[in-house]
Amino acid sequence: MTAVITGSTKGIGASISEYFAKEGFDLVICSRNNKDLIAFKEKLESSYKITVHTLEVDLSKKEDILKLCSYINKLQSSIEVLVNNAGSYIPGGVLTEEEGALEFMINTNLYSAYHLTRGIVHKMSTTGKAYIFNICSIAGLQAYHNGGAYSISKFALNGFTKNLREELKEKNIRVSAVHPGATMSNSWADSGIAEDRIMEANDIAIAIWSAYSMSTQAVVEDIILRPQLGDL
Repeated sequence: MTAVITGSTKGIGASISEYFAKEGFDLVICSRNNKDLIAFKEKLESSYKITVHTLEVDLSKKEDILKLCSYINKLQSSIEVLVNNAGSYIPGGVLTEEEGALEFMINTNLYSAYHLTRGIVHKMSTTGKAYIFNICSIAGLQAYHNGGAYSISKFALNGFTKNLREELKEKNIRVSAVHPGATMSNSWADSGIAEDRIMEANDIAIAIWSAYSMSTQAVVEDIILRPQLGDL
């Protein structure tokens, strides 16, 4: 069993990677920082009896996405799980955000998932257990202050996920859109907000594993998670 998880070394991606490693999955993980990748690989392989494949890539660049596709397609094993988690957030309003913010976040938050999925979907298992999780956001469900291009990119990712779900129904590949609210990560580290006001990254991993572990007759099309006290 192999799971491909992008944006894998920090926050939500790291928690998902560790959860699937704990459950016995070999992993393909990627990041822009090779030092972080190697350290995370060593941690996972020493803690669990699995193999971790790593590749340093910048998924805001199409040539790097295609490089990752080629790397995955050369592996001997089929892919059972794909988690499109890589993403970036630049705060700002549509009319005031910095020039290029939309293009950068569309490239990172949407095109990375689009091109990677198209590039490796043929390697996904046909047993009925294959599953694609796209890490969207509550920002892709409703507009919010200072959301700007980020929210636009996540609305687009949600739309891609819905279309993908329809296309893969008959191929026995399940597809879920995951919409987390505020989740503890580096982007919240200096916010001054108490950690107990924000969800833990492992909460997202638990939700994804729960959906994956259901019978193959069931799919959770949308997973929406928010802090108990509501959005921030």
